[in-house]
Amino acid sequence: MTIAQDDQRQPAAAAVLDPEELRRMDAYWRACNYLCAGMIYLRDNPLLKEPLRPEHIKNRLLGHWGSDPGQTFTWVHLNRVIRKYDLDMIYISGPGHGAPAVISNCYLEGGYSEIYPEKSQDETGMLGLFRAFSFPGQLGSHCTPEVPGSIHEGGELGYSVSHAFGAAFDNPGLIVSVVVGDGEAETGPLATSWHSNKFLNPIRDGAVLPILHLNGYKIANPTLLARIEPEELEYLFKGYGWTPYVVEGDDPPLMHEQMAAALESCLRDIRAIQREARNTGEPGRPRWPMIILRSPKGWTGPKQVDGHKVEDFWRSHQVPVSDAQTNPEHLRVVEQWLRSYRPEELFDRRGTLLAELRELAPGGERRMSANPHANGGRLRKPLDLPDFRRYAVPVDSPATTKASPTETLGRYLCDVMRQNMQNFRLFSPDENASNRLQDVYRASPKTWLARIKPEDADGTQIAPDGRVMEMLSEHTLEGWLEGYILTGRHGLFNTYEAFVHIIDSMYNQHAKWLEKSKLETRWRLPVSSLNILISSVVWRQDHNGFTHQDPGFLDLVSNKSAEITRIYLPPDANCLLSVADHCLRSTDYVNVIVADKQPHLAYLDMQDAIVHCAKGIGIWPWVGNDAGCEPDVVMASAGDILTQEALAAVAILREHLPDLKIRYVNVVDLYRLQPDTEHPHGLSDADFDSLFTKDKPVIFNFHGYPWLIHKFTYRRTNHSNIHVRGYKEKGNIDTPLELAIQNQVDRYNLAIDVINRVPRLQDSAAHLKEWLKRQIIESVAYAYSEGMDRPEIRDWQWPQFPGSIDAQGQD
Repeated sequence: MTIAQDDQRQPAAAAVLDPEELRRMDAYWRACNYLCAGMIYLRDNPLLKEPLRPEHIKNRLLGHWGSDPGQTFTWVHLNRVIRKYDLDMIYISGPGHGAPAVISNCYLEGGYSEIYPEKSQDETGMLGLFRAFSFPGQLGSHCTPEVPGSIHEGGELGYSVSHAFGAAFDNPGLIVSVVVGDGEAETGPLATSWHSNKFLNPIRDGAVLPILHLNGYKIANPTLLARIEPEELEYLFKGYGWTPYVVEGDDPPLMHEQMAAALESCLRDIRAIQREARNTGEPGRPRWPMIILRSPKGWTGPKQVDGHKVEDFWRSHQVPVSDAQTNPEHLRVVEQWLRSYRPEELFDRRGTLLAELRELAPGGERRMSANPHANGGRLRKPLDLPDFRRYAVPVDSPATTKASPTETLGRYLCDVMRQNMQNFRLFSPDENASNRLQDVYRASPKTWLARIKPEDADGTQIAPDGRVMEMLSEHTLEGWLEGYILTGRHGLFNTYEAFVHIIDSMYNQHAKWLEKSKLETRWRLPVSSLNILISSVVWRQDHNGFTHQDPGFLDLVSNKSAEITRIYLPPDANCLLSVADHCLRSTDYVNVIVADKQPHLAYLDMQDAIVHCAKGIGIWPWVGNDAGCEPDVVMASAGDILTQEALAAVAILREHLPDLKIRYVNVVDLYRLQPDTEHPHGLSDADFDSLFTKDKPVIFNFHGYPWLIHKFTYRRTNHSNIHVRGYKEKGNIDTPLELAIQNQVDRYNLAIDVINRVPRLQDSAAHLKEWLKRQIIESVAYAYSEGMDRPEIRDWQWPQFPGSIDAQGQD
């Protein structure tokens, strides 16, 4: 049963544990700690059946001990309440390198051995576990995807609480326990994520139980929250909206009693909050419980080494005793420490945990190492998606009508949400309406459990049962989304292009997690892709200025595994619909979509958009005039605004130089530019040469920094003739065309590029080049005089050339 359903149990205020239960729990905890220390030190003699010798010690001592005892202590107590109340619970380890604590518990409760049979529940398996830890090609020192029961990479310092809340959204029976390291608690993302409790609806969502683990020190410094006055700390968390329960000390029996009582109180509070909300239908804004656990850093480890304090000090953070192979005194200290856990009382002669201790772990999927929520692909169901074709922008003639790409997408996402009200959410830092996705509010308002004022009814779009997640913290939103999809659901994150960099490290870690999960951890089933929509793009930040102009997130994305990353730059609204539908159906990718919110020309009808997006790259025959012959020049573009300028440049050239043979290539899937040996979406050299030729000049107008195109194409036959225009860190408060001119991605500079690079034009087109330069000067002067671009720029459409073919390739 869930805690919300169990209305009869009332926890005792004290003496929760009877003596026998306390004895067994303490023994189980000692077994966990023994395994943690063994993973750091031992390569042989795993049960200490003989005196410890230098050859039993690993050659390199790697790992982190400091947070392990507090985490194993917490896990053992969580196991007790899982068994007592039949709880559905998962565990998130926030401390950066606390993997030994998680691995030891996964191993003792059998989940680890089920996935990795060679790590069996005996002496041989234990030795294999010890040898694998922090060893080349095997187990990392943090909670990597190889660790059962984990959805949180230990290197993701600062995201544990936001991941926990993402897992709890729309999971009414789930409790997510999350241990927060006190070093981690100093990070900006973690500090902000405490506010997530204002977004957790006790009617439809699960619960998050944070355990702030204050052991006093980071790697070589004290931690802030451990050093402020206890009253100040309590006020801090009450101010955040939590009800803190404090467990503190260093005496194991007393600490066990305190922790058991605190957990009973927390579960009582969770039960009461959920019961009242679900019975009344009023979620309120609960003050959810949390635990502040103060225990010594490196608890139960060596007190001193070489006269220096170790336990309860920063020296226990990593490896408390070094040089155990070569220093006899250090070897003695390590042996004394390991034997203090009395492994002979915990494991039988075969190395199997005693039966009376094995009984303390939950069974089956109630084990936190085997909970299906921590392997979200087991629970994932595909979205029920509407037919995106229904939302198409009519295109009777290419580039003659305008529509906002993201506003068009918003109408589609509205129905996506309506049809998936239990497993789809939209995440944005207060920018959904700004990015023209406001139609989603017709399906659901924004989640808001704080106070609501009468005037909020006039357009604020907030309600306790909302499903659109808005908070001005990109870190928190990204963390929520990651936790949501890693536990089997779907979502989309959208933000301004300039500020997506705030989640750079989060993207990095998630991409690494997916790569390990997809390529090396086959037992993890596919989860929904992380979909990131970038809007309010660099080329339309002319009003906000230089600080809002940065397309560099694409460069960061391109650094990660080709098996994981995808970048899409749909040129218009219909292409955006096709790309978005594809991304929402996909699994195990990070899909980055770049699309502006302002009205832009529509180029392709829906059928042609589908074909173009499926190909990812292609010639638009209605733009060029090279059909049936070799082109003199190739004009290419990637990005909606850059496509318009490229087409306008082609139109100028076709009007003034009708004999010039121009081919136009549009790129939607940026990875099509890479060779097929580098990326699954890459083109073969033969296909690339067919599009871009082997020796003709190529003018490429790119949404981002130009060197990314060179990075993708440097191996191509014709790379020396590829000339890329993109953002060059030139900007201010500009008009759209003036900003384009500053960075030389405008139609006039592109046309000049063609003249400069087609040899026969350098003399014959000199007059045209002079005219183009004059247009640049006059355009900038008009912008400075009138504060906007000239009408012929604002209202530009594709001209109809005699004998041209339309978007369908027909005369």
